Amino acid sequence: MSVPETVDRALLTAAVVVIVIAGAALLERIRRGPSMLDRAISLDVCAALIIAGLGAKSAFARDSFYFPIMLVLAFLGFTGSVGIARFIAVRDRPPRPGKDRAGNGTEGPEGESR
Repeated sequence: MSVPETVDRALLTAAVVVIVIAGAALLERIRRGPSMLDRAISLDVCAALIIAGLGAKSAFARDSFYFPIMLVLAFLGFTGSVGIARFIAVRDRPPRPGKDRAGNGTEGPEGESR
């Protein structure tokens, strides 16, 4: 093996090691995450790590077979993140004036708003 090939293999191996360490830390964040938003962000990062792992595998094999799969995973990860963000935004929206959390009117005994 030539020197550039050796350096290439060493860098790819280091990248895979970093991806595995990040995956272990990510699983711990998903397990401990105090809020649902933390877990949702962790699952989005999980999709990015899977894409990075497929990219490293593709670079090791010097094969472009995984590129369309990576593209589809990136699209699914993005749409999933947007969906979760919209769900959390609607759930955490403060109530409008004159309405309580359940959407009921908060009118007083004389029909005036409190």
